[in-house]
Amino acid sequence: MSSTAAHPCPTAPPAPQADGVPLVSIVALCYNHAPFLAEALDSILAQTYPRLEVILVDDASTDTSRAVLARYAQANPNWQTLFLPQNVGNCAAFNAAFRQTQGEFVIDFATDDVLLPTRIAQQVAAFQALPDEYGVVYTDAELIDEASQPVRRHYRRDARGQLHPRPAEGWVFADVLRRFFISAPTMMMRRTTLLSLNGYDETLTYEDFDFWVRAARTWQFHFLDVVSTRKRLHPRSKSSLAYRPHDPYLASTIRVCHKALALCRTPTERQALAVRLRWELRQAVRWGNRVEVHDLYQLLRQLHAVRPLDWLTYHLAPKIMRIVGRPFA
Repeated sequence: MSSTAAHPCPTAPPAPQADGVPLVSIVALCYNHAPFLAEALDSILAQTYPRLEVILVDDASTDTSRAVLARYAQANPNWQTLFLPQNVGNCAAFNAAFRQTQGEFVIDFATDDVLLPTRIAQQVAAFQALPDEYGVVYTDAELIDEASQPVRRHYRRDARGQLHPRPAEGWVFADVLRRFFISAPTMMMRRTTLLSLNGYDETLTYEDFDFWVRAARTWQFHFLDVVSTRKRLHPRSKSSLAYRPHDPYLASTIRVCHKALALCRTPTERQALAVRLRWELRQAVRWGNRVEVHDLYQLLRQLHAVRPLDWLTYHLAPKIMRIVGRPFA
């Protein structure tokens, strides 16, 4: 089965709990992940949690991914497949699969990453101990290389293993505006949270920042201090493609910042957005993205948050680009 249409997600109720065990849906998104697929899919099979709904999504891979996915689906008849005839991007591919899910909780699982065996059980237990206004549970992650060797943890810890600083939780709207701090692959989302947002915004190149901004406005986030996921670093990963000349990720970030500006309610939130805009402005200048430099500066002006250094950065951007030898695109 396949679907590429962009239309609102349904408001179907979650599947009923069986003996108090809520259903968890894993949307396993694949695009040219053939070298990593077996490890990723085996990590689903290794979960200790007893009640899973799995949808394998192939976003028109050009390698052997689809054959691997089909083999796992055949070996696991309860798993569903969604093989898209053309590449639609992560946001639309996720939404197409999400429309088919019934789980009370949902995981957006990139199939170049790895789930640790107790991940789902731990996050469901955390959700069950939290009030209903919590829409996201996230954790620490272990970053790994292409050969699955550890690189480092997502969060910094001292010699005793204590976090410095502890990641934000509760009402985190200002925090997600100010900086990227959540390890997106570790998130478990409440179904009703995704439904309230109508899923991911399919007009964007990536989903993380937009989801955090929109969700954090009306839902609380909880940090669970465990390592639940192994996040893979490799040249084809989404994060490796950000902050480059003609970067579509930066254009999406600016669109999210426009949304965030409309959602800000307090001076603290507007100040947090200004911090984000200054960071993005510096990156746009660094990589010679002329249009984005202009857009980010105009957003700072709308916030009435332009500082002398911002003014200099904007007006000296072409000269800076010539000095560092990068064309001002």
